[in-house]
Amino acid sequence: MNAGVRGRRRTAAVIATAGALALSVLNAPAAQAKDTGIVVTDLVINDYKPIVVGTSRVVEPPVSLYLTLPPGYSTANPSRWDVSPFLYRGSLANFGHNYVGLSSLTCYELSSQRARCEGYLRIDPDPMGYDVDSNSDATKWKIGLHLMLFKANGNLQAEENESRSGTVSLRRAAKLTVADATPEPVAKGKKITLTSRLTRANWTTKKNGPYAGSSVSLQFRAKGATTFKTLKKVTTNSAGALRTTVTASTDGFFRWVYYGNTTTGTATSGQDYIDVR
Repeated sequence: MNAGVRGRRRTAAVIATAGALALSVLNAPAAQAKDTGIVVTDLVINDYKPIVVGTSRVVEPPVSLYLTLPPGYSTANPSRWDVSPFLYRGSLANFGHNYVGLSSLTCYELSSQRARCEGYLRIDPDPMGYDVDSNSDATKWKIGLHLMLFKANGNLQAEENESRSGTVSLRRAAKLTVADATPEPVAKGKKITLTSRLTRANWTTKKNGPYAGSSVSLQFRAKGATTFKTLKKVTTNSAGALRTTVTASTDGFFRWVYYGNTTTGTATSGQDYIDVR
């Protein structure tokens, strides 16, 4: 190995777009059963955290892993092998379009046959992407690996899909409008009305819709303080709206916080400063 800094050398990037992965996975069922001999360990997706996806922005959760190549293959020649983590629903043998593929993976040599790789998945909520096209996709996804070896002439030597233990949660993004406190300014001891609205991504319509019946925390940070304290919890109405009153006591900032659930991500509103006189 031609060692570099700290005995490691960066290899060329190994790129596997979602479309290329789909064609390879779905069009070569016979090759999938042939063991490549590639060993992958310590696979981590999004630092073990849920992946939150909205209605338009592409999300790229990070991926890292270690790989060991079989005899006759070298980390210095990435054109001879490919490793592509992905998420899928259903069975590994027949998951159709219910998968999310790797966008990019870059590997760093640890030895002639071992490397540490890092990159990211690419989840596109665009209707043409088919990555998340139903709200039922907000659930736990299984973890898979697509492995390939190539001959010196570029022809495929072996190809397989592996399922890994554990799951990754995909969740719908939530949003809270800026906290609105009225009246401003307000006399000490008088009532303040606080409002906001909670919505979440609808992956079917590709728009945000009201999130009814959800518990949201109203928080306050006094002027000069460094932390927020929860004053009360309020439940959204059928339109996702929040409305409550508190007694004015001192200058400070109000905000709303939604802590999420198994299908929906967290959200924090913008703050509103109240001047108490």
